[in-house]
Amino acid sequence: MRKYRDMSREELLIEKASLEKQFEAFKARRLKLDMSRGKPSRAQLELSNGMMNVLNSDAYFNDETGTDCRNYGILTGIPEAKRLMGQMSEVDPDSIIICGNSSLNVMFDTIAHSFSHGVCGSKPWGKVDHPKWLCPVPGYDRHFKITEAFGFDMINIPMTPDGPDMDMVEEYVNNDSSVKGIWCVPKYSNPQGYCYSDETVRRFANLKPAARGFRIYWDNAYSIHHLYEEEEDQVQILEILEECRKAGNPDIVYKFISTSKVTFPGSGIASIATSKANLEDIKKYMSVQTIGHDKLNQLRHVRFFGNFANMEEHMMRHAAILRPKFELVESALQREIGGLEIGTWTCPKGGYFISFDSLDGCAKRIVAKAA
Repeated sequence: MRKYRDMSREELLIEKASLEKQFEAFKARRLKLDMSRGKPSRAQLELSNGMMNVLNSDAYFNDETGTDCRNYGILTGIPEAKRLMGQMSEVDPDSIIICGNSSLNVMFDTIAHSFSHGVCGSKPWGKVDHPKWLCPVPGYDRHFKITEAFGFDMINIPMTPDGPDMDMVEEYVNNDSSVKGIWCVPKYSNPQGYCYSDETVRRFANLKPAARGFRIYWDNAYSIHHLYEEEEDQVQILEILEECRKAGNPDIVYKFISTSKVTFPGSGIASIATSKANLEDIKKYMSVQTIGHDKLNQLRHVRFFGNFANMEEHMMRHAAILRPKFELVESALQREIGGLEIGTWTCPKGGYFISFDSLDGCAKRIVAKAA
């Protein structure tokens, strides 16, 4: 396949006419495709249908301590849910709080509290002139919507295959006290599918923030979302809480996770894992905000999976549905434009995203044609 840059004007015009004819043929099919990013298919949702049968009117509704999950109480989550989500998060159950159905909601609440009351006694972010937030780009648009809603000056940090540009991160965090946090999707990132290298994780753990109350918002949304069963094809990253403890910075990170793309999106369970000092700070406002989250949903998840090994097996059933789709897209891109030097794309081994980078100035027109 000849590169476009090696073609004459006449050859390019012939190629353009051929491609426009193909494009019109696709349009004539009047396809109605849901192109929403990161949205599980119906087949994936049906993998968890059995969870709806776990609890019924004859079920035993008590957790392992004997607490009736239909009633008030247990602010930080039932013990068996903390163990399950702790294993998913690679942390001790004592380092985690089980929340509601959405990790995004937990992130919003955490920033809202920091804005109004500060972090572990620090000055409330809302009283800081022009607070800043670091945003690795490209990144998750809903993350950016949160910090935009609170009026942060958002600073773009370029992404690399190993994670954010850490020279820029260190320069901002270590020298500018108005920088209050950074968004991170460290594994199979949205939208590129990149995974943070060991060096990147350690450099995060060894940050020396100029701002008291600076926090890394570590959204580990795709921690167990591998596409392949073989261990050598599953990317593993260093556990950030442990690295922060080793570096003498136990308090600088919040780690978020949920089962939204494990069971039912919007009906899963979310959690936050962090240091003891941060947990105590969070519990102070959480105890005012709620008497306890949905323990029946926690119980439902625990009884459906039984243990973390079963959850991992469940994720391989997701992979069996997703993997052929990834491979189909990758093979089509390679077949159709692989030798043309008109774009590049990522080939991740997990998550939900393949990212395509076009030539400069083409992206908006490509999206418009797909609309």
